[in-house]
Amino acid sequence: MVLPAYNEAASLPPLLARLAEVGRTEMLTVWVVDDGSSDATAEVAAAGVDGLDVRLVRHPVNLGLGQAVRSGLRAALDSAGQDDIVVVMDADDTHDPGLIPLLRAEIAGGADVVVCSRFTDGGDDDTAPAFRRLLSRGAAGLFRRMLKVDGVHDFTSGFRAYRVTLLERASLHWGERLIEEQGFACMVELLLKLRHCHPVITEVPLKLRYDRKRGPSKLRLRRTIVQYLGLLIRDRLAPAPYREL
Repeated sequence: MVLPAYNEAASLPPLLARLAEVGRTEMLTVWVVDDGSSDATAEVAAAGVDGLDVRLVRHPVNLGLGQAVRSGLRAALDSAGQDDIVVVMDADDTHDPGLIPLLRAEIAGGADVVVCSRFTDGGDDDTAPAFRRLLSRGAAGLFRRMLKVDGVHDFTSGFRAYRVTLLERASLHWGERLIEEQGFACMVELLLKLRHCHPVITEVPLKLRYDRKRGPSKLRLRRTIVQYLGLLIRDRLAPAPYREL
């Protein structure tokens, strides 16, 4: 589990407690990536919770979501076995850890990437503010039309599972450039780069629990829109990898 966290000291304790419950039946290692938080996020992560292996990765200063995800993936891959799964989820307690067994089952059934989707049957984001819902749905519609990634309806979801061998193949090719976006667009960027590995991608429904969020939103609407559009333009112009991944 990779939890990129910025000022999530209030949200981490209940989330880690839910993960510990899942850990009763699943073998979990959790990397909390403290991205230069100004609150007690690092201290909460270092204290951990009984029954759960929690490890801390720290950025001295805030580098953005993209760098936090990259640091978390690197730490997980350094310890992971070939048959393991890396799950990335938000640290603000809006995602349900109870989906983890379903994600594992999807990977065991042949998927390489599993997206927890608000926009597939059974998913919803009704508890999110209107501007976030508008942005997420608009981005999903735009990316579906322009990018044609089979099996994906929710391009911006931060809750996904990845087969370790897929991430290793992609990391071998892109290295430190696997994630270059700093903000929320990093999740779309990672998906776009992984598609060159021809993964099997499936979705499971996600009921977003924004009502459990304890801190202010980190999303900046105008900046995120600009990042999404810039990423789309770069993807259209960038050549495909020169060799089979």
